[in-house]
Amino acid sequence: MQLVSVRVITNDVARLAEFYEQVTGRQARRPAPQFAELVGPSCTLAIGSAETMALFSAGAAVPESNRTAIIEFLVDDVDQEYERLADIAAEIVQKPTTMPWGNRSLLFRDPDGNLVNLFTPVTDEARRRVTPTAS
Repeated sequence: MQLVSVRVITNDVARLAEFYEQVTGRQARRPAPQFAELVGPSCTLAIGSAETMALFSAGAAVPESNRTAIIEFLVDDVDQEYERLADIAAEIVQKPTTMPWGNRSLLFRDPDGNLVNLFTPVTDEARRRVTPTAS
């Protein structure tokens, strides 16, 4: 099994896609007005409109109600990203802070209130956790 995508449901696909384009520096693919996706090297962030939920099961996901998941991005320099993104984040939850597990993390909310974590491993052990090993 392979995790390939995380999908966020929103009432405004264009707004959220534009926000994540600014955060990631990647251009979103928009195959339909109700759907966008930002494809990264390890996973895709998909953004779907609330109306797409009728295709799955009405009410299965409710926009702007997440308080349990964190969308995480590995970055080269979290402090530099903080300086770049401080003005566009809807809310800075935590300025760059070194966590006990060795990551330096920045937490903020996107326009829908979803929690986003940009992190940089700063210890050898943390760097080993994000470096793929040969299998």
